[in-house]
Amino acid sequence: MRRINLALQGGGAHGAFTWGVLDRLLREEDIEIAGISGTSAGALNGAAVKSGLARGGRAAARESLDWLWEQVGAVGDMRLGDWFRAFLPLAGIWSGVTERLAPLSPVDVASRLFSPYDFGPFYRNPLERVAQAFEFEHVRGAPGPDFFVAATNVRTGRIRVFPSCEITPEVILASACLPTIFQAVEIEDPATGRAEAYWDGGYTGNPALFPLYARSLPRDIVVVSINPLVRDAVPRIAAEIQDRINEISFNASLLAELRSINFVKRLIRSGAVSGEAMKDVLVHVIADDGLMDALSASSKLTPTPGLLFALKEAGIAATETFLAEHGDKLNRESSVDLPRMFG
Repeated sequence: MRRINLALQGGGAHGAFTWGVLDRLLREEDIEIAGISGTSAGALNGAAVKSGLARGGRAAARESLDWLWEQVGAVGDMRLGDWFRAFLPLAGIWSGVTERLAPLSPVDVASRLFSPYDFGPFYRNPLERVAQAFEFEHVRGAPGPDFFVAATNVRTGRIRVFPSCEITPEVILASACLPTIFQAVEIEDPATGRAEAYWDGGYTGNPALFPLYARSLPRDIVVVSINPLVRDAVPRIAAEIQDRINEISFNASLLAELRSINFVKRLIRSGAVSGEAMKDVLVHVIADDGLMDALSASSKLTPTPGLLFALKEAGIAATETFLAEHGDKLNRESSVDLPRMFG
């Protein structure tokens, strides 16, 4: 049995790629998912897998993922919650018409000019219904993989990682809270005794790897990447520039943790520290940067069923390739060349 940890990135509707990855891994009978760290869409995927495995095993986990993305596909454009429709009822129509003709659609412009707090009783998080429908007795329960969700404390700018036993609908919503679209989610912090406001975990951990360093968990961390690390073309129009800025900022914490892993591995190889003192983590990545390069950033917020199923199929295909090329490296060696990445 090959035991692995999963690190699931956030990226809105592009998280359906991770749906495909997870569906394929769950069909691999000799792979055990021991730990999951998820952010934003990764947190939603992680909750679906955790609750499904705890409730009824691999088949139930795949069914839970199918249910999740069916619900997300029914949300429509996540920028067009009730609060926004009250302001601009034709925004959805005009966004579709102008997206290919103008750098910024009316929806994008309005999200930069108006706050979700401006619309009082009209506001509602469109993901709230989805988050509340999870079976949290299974998400929080002991059976199944260890599960961690990251969110960003608005006041301090620091990451907070919630373990399985603390995960609630509010934690899932906090991890997926883009502040230009959703109101901050308040959750009590036992360390301070006060309610703290949280934004998307992607700002500080997309996803957080360090919870997976626990000695009880396996050495292997499989990162499911849905934010391209590299783009060869230099963006030149306003929307492309903003998209790349967002990709860089949402990958910064992951790159920092990978750099730290590389540093520790160098220390272990040189004999400066022992493998007993520090964990020699094995890193793997499942991604399709070519596909993600071809998608617009606005598609992250428009989970149409056709896009979601195409991304799922791409995730399955990418996992097939990973297993064929690197499956024999699991529990033996990294399939990512970290020295070359940071050389």
